[in-house]
Amino acid sequence: MRCKICGITSYEDAMNAIEAGADALGFVFYEKSPRYITPSEASLIIKKLPPFVEKVGLFVNVDAQIINSYIQESGCTLAQLHFEAKDEVYKQLFVPHIKVIRAKNKEDILMYKDEYRLIDAYCEAYGGAGKRLNIEWFKDIDNSKIILAGGLDANNVNSLKEYGFYGVDVSSGVEISHGKKDSSKVKAFINNAK
Repeated sequence: MRCKICGITSYEDAMNAIEAGADALGFVFYEKSPRYITPSEASLIIKKLPPFVEKVGLFVNVDAQIINSYIQESGCTLAQLHFEAKDEVYKQLFVPHIKVIRAKNKEDILMYKDEYRLIDAYCEAYGGAGKRLNIEWFKDIDNSKIILAGGLDANNVNSLKEYGFYGVDVSSGVEISHGKKDSSKVKAFINNAK
């Protein structure tokens, strides 16, 4: 499974994740998050990173103009939309993007089933709450375009291999504190996922 380490706030954490084998890094452009980073701060980290690593900007309840400009300013390569955006927003984006489904029930995970999408547990806050989804929902369906998030850590990620997810996304499960990663947890998570 491909691995995204989300909530990156420092160059050191970014490099530790990449050296441990991360396929993608997440930068949270949501001001209410304890992992919030400005596009210019993200840019200072991203400029120093090696090639072939996806750099994902996370957005909540903003318009396409902000998404386009933040992605350009930061140097991110993909926008991750953690809200139910209207169709006009998607049409106005000129950056690659991925939708996030905040699943409340089994039916929700089948939304956008022909697209690559990230599925997280629904909670009032947006992302990073460490809440797990009911893994039984994913039995006997095609998970090859799903990136699973929510409540994952090095101890439980290995049990997901049989479901055939495209990837996994972790933030709080590999942290010492909000926005500060524990390099040994990051390494263990990626090893167990792959």
